Amino acid sequence: MQPAETPSDGHADVRIVAASPEVARRVAEVLRRCFATTEQRSYPAGSTGGTRLQLTVDTTRAAEPARSWLETSRSSGEDRRPQ
Repeated sequence: MQPAETPSDGHADVRIVAASPEVARRVAEVLRRCFATTEQRSYPAGSTGGTRLQLTVDTTRAAEPARSWLETSRSSGEDRRPQ
């Protein structure tokens, strides 16, 4: 396994592992409705079967409802910082 590179600021690498390709694609579709994403890459999940999808999401280009959630989580995270 290759060492993972850290995504650029504002981006997150997402790995979806599911029993079937259809289930993995459904989860990826939800992410695409909320964030700009790269093209997904599909791989076998392992010797026991299943599918693994990988994609990168751009949190700087979030759509609703993710934008609202990100704004709320940022403000609540700022409230928790030590003074």
